[in-house]
Amino acid sequence: MLQAAICDDEPFYQEKIQSVLRQYLQTHHLECEIHLFSSGEEFLSRPKNRVNYDIVFMDISMKELDGIQTAAQIRAFHSETFLVFVTAFIDYALEGYKVNAVRYVMKDTLDTAIPECMDAILQKMQLAQVSFSFLDGEKTLYTDNILYIESRKHKSFFHYMQAASESGIVILPIYEKLDCIEQALTGHGFLRIHKSYLVNMRHIRRISGYTALLDTGEELPVPRLRYQAVREQFVAYKGIM
Repeated sequence: MLQAAICDDEPFYQEKIQSVLRQYLQTHHLECEIHLFSSGEEFLSRPKNRVNYDIVFMDISMKELDGIQTAAQIRAFHSETFLVFVTAFIDYALEGYKVNAVRYVMKDTLDTAIPECMDAILQKMQLAQVSFSFLDGEKTLYTDNILYIESRKHKSFFHYMQAASESGIVILPIYEKLDCIEQALTGHGFLRIHKSYLVNMRHIRRISGYTALLDTGEELPVPRLRYQAVREQFVAYKGIM
């Protein structure tokens, strides 16, 4: 799940940026938590915010601590955050280079500039995608959003995080053996914890007591005969993340 922050001292632009961003995320079936901040001071008052976000939309012209100063403190701790400056004036280019801003977004072009900006950010993030022919047609999925695939009888069922769903999770049935799906997802961090379950290790919180606890709170069984090997693979994965 992506983590995004919007830092702007004008409520109108906070809501406008959030609205355009949510529309983009829904269109692209991406799950994202969005947090709002009204000043650089408020953003920095929580130390973890310096390292917590994948993307930060930062207004440049804020009272007291401006966007450039706030961004400099983010960069002092975490260089991987994608910083997007939101401004009414395009005269801060040099300062933006100093903090490695990925984009400048003009406040009068938010509807078109934010989607273009997000396209560029996701490309830089290199979010992996895979395509499968489901019962209702071919779909392209972000691998990070696949929770697990379950095999039942002659079908397999993808449990997929999708922002457009009320619960956030949709079930996508497919006529495909789990062995073939596992092969197609090789290299994307999936673990066969059971003959009927292929799980995205990104979403496993822990493996203990012959169960895998997911970050959704769901528990899946791990058979006794597979348990040691499954735990070792999961520990190895967590060690290289």
